[in-house]
Amino acid sequence: MFVAMGLIGHFTKANLSGIGALCTMGLIGLVIASLVNMFLKSSGFQMILSYLGVAIFLGLTAWDTQKLKIMASNLTQEEAESQDIKKFAIVGALQLYLDFINLFIYLLQIFSRNRN
Repeated sequence: MFVAMGLIGHFTKANLSGIGALCTMGLIGLVIASLVNMFLKSSGFQMILSYLGVAIFLGLTAWDTQKLKIMASNLTQEEAESQDIKKFAIVGALQLYLDFINLFIYLLQIFSRNRN
């Protein structure tokens, strides 16, 4: 799923900034809802949050991939060799890494439920 969304983000011609903004707002809502569920302890609500988390991080993966592609395609040779761009590349890689880890965690939550 992560690779598929990365490829979609890389090869799509559509602007994914709207999806990125929507997923960012969804991420904030997901954090707040997770905090509320810590007190409610509802397994059904946690399952809904897990599915929403997967959808949000799939959207963020495509958006982050497209952001990195656009940033890399707009560089000149001098800019590509500067230290600032290397720092941005590290931050971009960290964003994709966090998308992958969070996607994996939410998928584990979905598939680790007891099915009695």
